[in-house]
Amino acid sequence: MSTDKVDQRNIVIIGGGIIGCSIAYYLSRHPSYSTSTTNIIVLEASANGVAQGASGKAGGLIAKWAYPREIVDISFPEHVKLAEEHNGAERWGWRFVGCGSWDGKGEALAESGSGVGKGGKRKSLEKTLGFEATTPASRTDKGLPDDLTWVKEELTTSYSPMSGPDGTAQVHPYLFTTSMLDLAKEKGVQLVRGTAISVEQVNRHVTGVTYRDRSDSSRIETLLATHVVLSAGAWSPSIIPSLPITATRAHSVTIHPKAGVTISPYVLFTDITLPHSLSVSPEIYARPNNEVYACGPGDDSILPDNVDDVEVDLAACQSITNHVASISQELREGVVDKRQACFLPVVRTGGGPIIGEAENIAKGLYIATGHTCWGICNAPGTGKLIAELIMGRKARLRNLTKLVPSRFL
Repeated sequence: MSTDKVDQRNIVIIGGGIIGCSIAYYLSRHPSYSTSTTNIIVLEASANGVAQGASGKAGGLIAKWAYPREIVDISFPEHVKLAEEHNGAERWGWRFVGCGSWDGKGEALAESGSGVGKGGKRKSLEKTLGFEATTPASRTDKGLPDDLTWVKEELTTSYSPMSGPDGTAQVHPYLFTTSMLDLAKEKGVQLVRGTAISVEQVNRHVTGVTYRDRSDSSRIETLLATHVVLSAGAWSPSIIPSLPITATRAHSVTIHPKAGVTISPYVLFTDITLPHSLSVSPEIYARPNNEVYACGPGDDSILPDNVDDVEVDLAACQSITNHVASISQELREGVVDKRQACFLPVVRTGGGPIIGEAENIAKGLYIATGHTCWGICNAPGTGKLIAELIMGRKARLRNLTKLVPSRFL
């Protein structure tokens, strides 16, 4: 019987988005985890619970062709494993989907607008960065799959698949994020409602996280910690101001087609030429239960202090609705259910995400942010890596030198 002493670990995860909840899940499933030696707290600032930002309002795309490769190669198979182990198909809408770039014309509707939110300038979400679509050899051969019937063939110039049948999948982001936390809570992880103020340290070692109680703003508390994970997405610089993270706002809508209409499982990255030569590029995601998600371009509007205060520009949402309706009768006749906006964390200097221990700031401080539009996709790989780093087991992942905090701080 081993007599080795196991030090007590008090782990505080700042941020209840998909990155923080995935880290909590993988910590609670690590072979070295025990409730007698490890205490894990997820600290979330929203009054409405976890997944209130991009983690609840994203498209939920999971792709082998995503970036960066160092994280994708571990995340994609982890997604498959999680879905198999926890019935992800039923629990969070896991399924493989067709995915391609669609190019064509849009029919004239009401004033379409650009889809950019008021108060900000247009920014690309860069989801197809690195992907080069190929034009069919014959323009008469548009390449439309037989079952992709919810976009008008006569408006289509070309369709190019972006992966094989097993290269792209999807989840419902809100359901996936809340499920990761629920599964972690089953193993003893706790959720605390509060806004992180600062990471405390003594002699360059973390000692705790000071936060403002969400139910009583006059109440300031400190959670003792041996390890702190900063995974607050676009809000991470409020805790570590030197983090080169900027925020991109993105608007989206969800549409439910009328009864009896079936939307086949495809994700489309579109390039639509509207009348008067206006070009727009909404992304369209067919989801289980016949829901369709669509998002427009990003903008650089100012990040509010709290995720609950994100402003939604209804005009931007209407533009997105008009854009997708211009190529699909089924979506034109559908009912818009949600109009929403969220902020994505982007590494200002390029590259990222930023993942690992920030020893140059304090021992025991870990950073996990800057995932851009691929947070849902790359959350399992990030969670597994941070869990292995904290629990003292050598991370068996690809070379991560391009992602470590010392490159960015």
